Amino acid sequence: MLSTLSKSQKDEFATSFAVLALYDGGAEVTSEQINTLLAATGNEVEAFYPIIYANFLSDSAKISELITSPGGSGGGSGGGAGAAGGDGDAAEEVEKEEEKVEEEEIDMAGGMDMFGGDEEGGGDY
Repeated sequence: MLSTLSKSQKDEFATSFAVLALYDGGAEVTSEQINTLLAATGNEVEAFYPIIYANFLSDSAKISELITSPGGSGGGSGGGAGAAGGDGDAAEEVEKEEEKVEEEEIDMAGGMDMFGGDEEGGGDY
């Protein structure tokens, strides 16, 4: 699955996990702390990710709210990512593939009777 992610998606995941690790450990969530944790785990991300995440998630109450609220806050802003860097198209393709999961239809015509008999007449009905 990781091989299908773009560089920016991998950066977002790594930064998100670093924020969650800092939160879980009770540490202050700052861009410096995020960078330190990313470096310690061998992850290199674009420099703006830790800054953006730290600015938005510096309050532990916000992180707690995101963790505990079903659905998070995503969904409404999906269209803007495509214009920013073109990575939105890849994310949309993954979502479309997941939506295309279809149920297999079973042809019930002929050959099966609900009560185990044949459908060739000869029954009570």
